[in-house]
Amino acid sequence: MSDNVVYDVTEGVGTITLNRPDALNSLDSATKAALRDTATAAAEDDSVRVIVLRATGRAFCVGQDLREHAASLEAGTGLANTVREHYNPLLRALTTAPKPVIAAVNGVAAGAGAALAFAADLRIASDKAAFNLAFANIGLTADSGGSWTLPRLVGPAKALELLMLPETIGVEQAAELGLVHRVVPAEELDAAVGELAAKMATGPTAAYAAIKQAVGFGLTHSFEETLELEADLQDACAATEDHRNAVRAFLAKEKPTFTGR
Repeated sequence: MSDNVVYDVTEGVGTITLNRPDALNSLDSATKAALRDTATAAAEDDSVRVIVLRATGRAFCVGQDLREHAASLEAGTGLANTVREHYNPLLRALTTAPKPVIAAVNGVAAGAGAALAFAADLRIASDKAAFNLAFANIGLTADSGGSWTLPRLVGPAKALELLMLPETIGVEQAAELGLVHRVVPAEELDAAVGELAAKMATGPTAAYAAIKQAVGFGLTHSFEETLELEADLQDACAATEDHRNAVRAFLAKEKPTFTGR
């Protein structure tokens, strides 16, 4: 573990905080390893019903630590297999987690940092946030799932434009493109994310997981195959305590209580 990643679990919310503000939360090897391991632990922990990604300082994450990377290039080790060892497992953990993932984007999210935010299910951004798919500016292609998530958020043509001609996207444009779920004043970001996370942490966790699985499956499978998966997932959801209790509450005209089981 690293001091550059802080992890806290409170009332079903697992909060992962990038804590390298002096380096704009850039990702050196220690930070990437800690972030990967923390995200994996949060995804696998049944007591965690929502994952929140946030950052300290004025940036969300500016991506790869280029000072460390330059040293690797000088040493002849190139990327040192960091995409397969760090980024890929991290993004798999987040996108396949059987619970919602919320990104609190407080400032600039660039390169792998932007892709990290795009891997979340919902993104709330401060009015000081911005995005830049900066990979091509240093002669690289997208990683951290960016070539998968971005076209699904903005469409393939716009994704190619943003990746091939990277420029800073202000938060208003990001909202128009569908890159963020909501924009709030910077001083309200933590409260807005906390309110949403608390609401979802007391929601129907199994249903959230099934929704996430079905949408991801449907993007790469036929309509008929997706119908079959929906049927299987609906059978599983119908067998949960949450569903039975919610139906009883509805008939009794009461507010349902979800336990995640």
